[in-house]
Amino acid sequence: MDSRAVNATPSASDIAARLERLPISRLHYRLLLIHGFGWLFDAMDVGIITFVIVALSKEWVLSPSEVGLIASSGLAGMFLGAAAGGIAADRWGRKAVFQITLLIFAISTALCALAWGFWSMIAFRLLVGFGLGAELPVVSSLLSEFVPARHRGRFIVLLESFWAYGWLAAAIVAFVVIPTFGWRPAFLIGALPAFYVWVIRRSLPESPRWLASKGRAEEAESVMAALERETERATGEALLPLESSERSILAASQQSSLGALWSARLRRRTTMLWILWFGLVFGYYGIFVWLPSLLVKSGYSMVNSFLYVVVITLAQIPGYFSAAYLIDRIGRRPVIISYLIASAICAFLFGRSTTTADILTWASLMSFFNLGAWGGVYTYTPELYPTHIRGTGVGTAAAIGRVGGILAPIIVGALLPSIGQAGVLTLNAALLVVAALSVAILGKETKGATLEELST
Repeated sequence: MDSRAVNATPSASDIAARLERLPISRLHYRLLLIHGFGWLFDAMDVGIITFVIVALSKEWVLSPSEVGLIASSGLAGMFLGAAAGGIAADRWGRKAVFQITLLIFAISTALCALAWGFWSMIAFRLLVGFGLGAELPVVSSLLSEFVPARHRGRFIVLLESFWAYGWLAAAIVAFVVIPTFGWRPAFLIGALPAFYVWVIRRSLPESPRWLASKGRAEEAESVMAALERETERATGEALLPLESSERSILAASQQSSLGALWSARLRRRTTMLWILWFGLVFGYYGIFVWLPSLLVKSGYSMVNSFLYVVVITLAQIPGYFSAAYLIDRIGRRPVIISYLIASAICAFLFGRSTTTADILTWASLMSFFNLGAWGGVYTYTPELYPTHIRGTGVGTAAAIGRVGGILAPIIVGALLPSIGQAGVLTLNAALLVVAALSVAILGKETKGATLEELST
């Protein structure tokens, strides 16, 4: 008998069991592409501003502190958006928040092309950051709720790999467009994701796990049945009925509030994630937002610095793929810890490089390991919270990270004249080490467990 016939009003545990038993098929790869292209467009926007501020600093005669404020304004918006988006996703659904926030950030990016001065750019970057910050935690939570535990790590790291493609697109746009046509067209190109909203609206289902956790059993069953039919068409095989043992996947308790993140069961996880996210985001934005500017300050022309960033960005792609290969084999903690430490060592050596060969070598290796670590963190974070507060947990961790992101460009801009490139890169490397230590001391391994098992 078809399992769908006996689940007219499925429980959360029934839905979870049915999602876990689905074989990987075109369905999962289609969902990966839908989420991934949203991620790509987000990264493209973040990347574009790092190149634009090089041109802006010359055109508007900005000091390093003012450049840092422009970079941090977007991150301040991301702080607000991450917390609000996560809570909204738990209340109103993953799909709706994904669509709305993508549209907010795309329109705001177009407005950046109209900025007429320092403060108008900051205002528009705040709006861009809000949309971007609200979207990113929702995307990783949503995809993690569709993919079976045995493949979840690989899929989330592959999702995160689209960030590298977005940065690469931004670097190419900067290299081709900004030196010839100026920075305003670069923002207009970055606004293209607005059109992608309509693709999402047609193609993306709501999370049946979330629907079931909200007691919307009929909607959860409708989505689940459609997923099962699509899987059967893709594989050419009928799904077997669930065994009673498969239905024993635990459903999470339904306490849903910010306070639940600090319950006895979750406070260790929350503490670890907040330290991890703060250190990782500070280390990332303290380096990569300033990367084109640091290369220019090292004596390279704007065109050459943009070209070198393309090379450094390319190193992110194998970094993601290596993490995707390892994360379901050796586990989340070993990947995150080792990649963070390796990135910190490479950042330290990059700061002390003087030749072009050394700069490209250590910066590329730093990029390889840093973005591989990001893939691990985006896999790990949603796994540590129950479905009904997953968006809130991921969003607040990301928001704490954005505090580090806000501070990093400002602090680097303030310290750069006094301690130089070597000093600021050493500072960022130290924060990456702190992030690794938090996982080593407080983290628990999640490899191979279902989301419901991890909620206990």
